[in-house]
Amino acid sequence: MLKIGVLGAGHLGKIHINCIKQIENYELVGFYDPMEETARKVESEMNVKCFESIDSLINAVDVVDIVTPTIQHFACASKALQRSKHVFIEKPIVATPEEANALIKLADEAKVKVQVGHVERFNPAFIAAEPFIKSPMFIEAHRLALFNPRGTDVPVVLDLMVHDLDILLSIVKSPVTHISASGISIVSPTPDITNARIEFENGTVANLTTSRISMKNMRKTRIFQSDAYITVDFLDKVCEIVRIHDEVDTTNPFAMTIDLANGDEKQITIEKPEITPINAIKTELESFYNAIIHNTLPAVTIEDGVKVLKLAYQILESVDKSIKKFEK
Repeated sequence: MLKIGVLGAGHLGKIHINCIKQIENYELVGFYDPMEETARKVESEMNVKCFESIDSLINAVDVVDIVTPTIQHFACASKALQRSKHVFIEKPIVATPEEANALIKLADEAKVKVQVGHVERFNPAFIAAEPFIKSPMFIEAHRLALFNPRGTDVPVVLDLMVHDLDILLSIVKSPVTHISASGISIVSPTPDITNARIEFENGTVANLTTSRISMKNMRKTRIFQSDAYITVDFLDKVCEIVRIHDEVDTTNPFAMTIDLANGDEKQITIEKPEITPINAIKTELESFYNAIIHNTLPAVTIEDGVKVLKLAYQILESVDKSIKKFEK
């Protein structure tokens, strides 16, 4: 059993605490939050020990779960790594690429495991769709959210789009060659809406749109490849696989046959893979335990988290250029 402690007891921190309490392989030692009123309330309501400092919590555990505001990630992770503690750190991994490079160095020196909380990797709809994703040619993602003051301390790219960037980089194994992005600030100091077109060396193109001031919530990704069209609804947790077949199977009552102009026929089938309901946050924390115990790579490595952050910053640079061009 591994002793684990949580840094941060805000909205997401409380979810992590609750999930850890359900994982028998972890011993939840306690948590730390600098807001005394919040800390005492969580301690009482969730029956979990509140530590008086970050250092005291880190010294008492084997694993540190960092669920603080992004700007505090590096300071917290650095302290944990310097004491050779395993670190689970929420997305985005840190606030800047410079911090990310420094964190990788600290992790290498500490020789411990680090996993980044890109939770959509554990979304049951994506898990069901992943085996069908082979060689994506075009990817379109929409991640729209109703306004919530939480997260507005960073641009929407770092708050929401990073989810789709992580999924994108996990299924397209090719270097990025070009980025074109635009964005606009509506209610916060940084862009609240952003669209990015990302081109890869292998020819794959991705078009990502993210907003945190939408009239509705949406988290949908569409993946087009030579043999299939795949849709993943991360919000409703469903996926569909649409295939076009050269040979017509007359025994399939659910297939649709189409007549082409040249007289040929093709058949369209729609598959709906079975979705196994899971708690994605609980599952990612369980996967981190397994990586530590079995000495395997975490499902979302520190390198994965850094690649996502650096791509996010390239998008932010492109957005900044487009804004300056517009203002001229």
